[in-house]
Amino acid sequence: MTDAFPHLFQPLKIRGVVLKNRIMSSGHDTTLPTDGLVNEALLAYHAARVKGGAGLIVSQVAGVHETARYTSHMLMATEDDCIAGYRRLADLCHADGCVLFSQLFHPGREIMEGGDGLLTVAYAPSVSPNERFRVMPRALDKRMIDEIVAGYAAAARRMHAAGVDGVEFVASHGYLPAQFFNARVNRRTDAYGGTLENRLRFAAEALSAMRAATSDDFVIGMRISSGERDEAGLADDEALDICRRLEPLLDYVSVTAGTSASLGGAVHIVPPMAYRAAYLAGDAARFRKALTVPVFLTGRINQPQEAETVIASGAADVCGMTRAMICDPDMPGKAQEGRTDDIRACIACNQACIGHFHRGVPISCIQHPETGRELTFGTLTPAARPKSVMVVGGGPAGLKAAAVAAARGHKVTLYEAAGQLGGQALLAQQLPRRAEFGGIVTNLSHEVALANVRVQRGVRVDRALVAAERPDAVILATGARPYRPEIPIDDSIQVVDAWQVLRKEVKTGGRVVVADWRCDWIGPGIAELLTNQGCSVDLAVNGTHAGELLPLYVRDNLAAELHRIGVRVTPYARLYGGDGGTLYMQHATSGEPILFEDVETLVLCLGHEPVDDLGEALRDLVPDVHVIGDSLAPRTAEEAVYEGLKIGAAL
Repeated sequence: MTDAFPHLFQPLKIRGVVLKNRIMSSGHDTTLPTDGLVNEALLAYHAARVKGGAGLIVSQVAGVHETARYTSHMLMATEDDCIAGYRRLADLCHADGCVLFSQLFHPGREIMEGGDGLLTVAYAPSVSPNERFRVMPRALDKRMIDEIVAGYAAAARRMHAAGVDGVEFVASHGYLPAQFFNARVNRRTDAYGGTLENRLRFAAEALSAMRAATSDDFVIGMRISSGERDEAGLADDEALDICRRLEPLLDYVSVTAGTSASLGGAVHIVPPMAYRAAYLAGDAARFRKALTVPVFLTGRINQPQEAETVIASGAADVCGMTRAMICDPDMPGKAQEGRTDDIRACIACNQACIGHFHRGVPISCIQHPETGRELTFGTLTPAARPKSVMVVGGGPAGLKAAAVAAARGHKVTLYEAAGQLGGQALLAQQLPRRAEFGGIVTNLSHEVALANVRVQRGVRVDRALVAAERPDAVILATGARPYRPEIPIDDSIQVVDAWQVLRKEVKTGGRVVVADWRCDWIGPGIAELLTNQGCSVDLAVNGTHAGELLPLYVRDNLAAELHRIGVRVTPYARLYGGDGGTLYMQHATSGEPILFEDVETLVLCLGHEPVDDLGEALRDLVPDVHVIGDSLAPRTAEEAVYEGLKIGAAL
């Protein structure tokens, strides 16, 4: 316990276990398991967070029935062969004083994918369609309900046999138990539908069966959305009433928000940076006041200061800080030691964590690409022969390369032509509701300082400087510039790029069209920025929809805001030309014209081109030259930082 966080590092007893602190890694899919079992990659992933000081690990969902397979890469607890892997996971947690729970899960109608590219038969209390995945489920019969209840009990028994400390009954986010709870989804007329007592019957039977299959000291909790944030979803008062009625069967309640069933509700599963820190604390406080069991809370709690405030205020007993530990596995230990400045703070970009999961690849972090790659980068080996290394460019790629190379023992000097480190991230943070993205600069700059990298700002590197320094290796991370193709547009329309807008180098006038080829956050961000400044804005997207390349929850939150403020979005719009105040575009599939009239300014968001002026000039001068990040090929901050890690680890 530290003076700064006296509540966060207080122990907490829950039935037969004691949490050493109030920091939880909540249940979250990692896409690391193979064959439905705990594997080496998942063990290494959790081991990093256990060693970092987490008090509680809640491992990702484990299916309790064959019909629970909502992805092709989830864990399953339907056979005894799962026990050995969970025993290894429990042992590594317990070795460092960490408690382990496992989520037990059935999605009901919330099926994301099937096997072999085929659609799966989904089961739910009633034939009530899912809006988000467009699933029309089959109604469960009594035989299958009994099978699933028995599946929960058998899965709990297996976890108990493996030495896991407890299980979490997942009734959140519109999954199967919540579908039974919800009278707008559950339209059954038998003993499992109609009255609230009947709608709670499935959960009560499952929880009771789980207790009967385990022991008195085994922890059984429930995760629930305090409100599903959807018109057809469970409301706050309904969720609280459900918890009151089920409380005698529970050792804790874990509060979150949202539902998987709708685009708007799903945003709350992993809320992006547009949501304020700990925004669900008020919801949790209502539950904690009404219940006698401990209440856990998740939802944008990214810093120990936020968690301390939540717990000290009495809003919750434990804080889920999952993305905080994806970004910095050592966050708990650093906080306990009072090293808060050394914490790599999550910026809630969602790009490599939930964004990777939605693409079916192992989760990671754009700031800490070691996450999810612990078997490869978990331990950096000291350099066999320390080298003199020049890093040219102080954006995310150069910063990460310099920090990792120096941490391994190389003598590193980082050169940045501008007066400030950060590269394009300094522009990204200026977009509406994206200020937190600037944290990547703060965090990587601090890593550079901790590694004792020599930093030279305001120095433009050329061949003469490299020749004078005579380094053993040069890493070029010189970034990119806006791509400006030749477009036949006369002087009636001002043509500018996004960088000029963000740097306030131009005045756009009142009527603006934003041409968005990249389909990421830049085009929508510029459209939102200019609309907030009073402009009338059309966002012309050369893709199927705005934010097509963005993580889903970021995209959907952005779409909601664009609609709310009145930005007109035109998809499939390929830039063609303009004259006389009229901007011409082509429909990208039909080739038909799309016209925008009375346009004063066209803002180009057409991607970037690499800046690599030094590469060839140094090939005969330095034996070891590497080009990384946007200077290699313009992509995103994630690729830039990852390539910085790879070259820093390889030198």
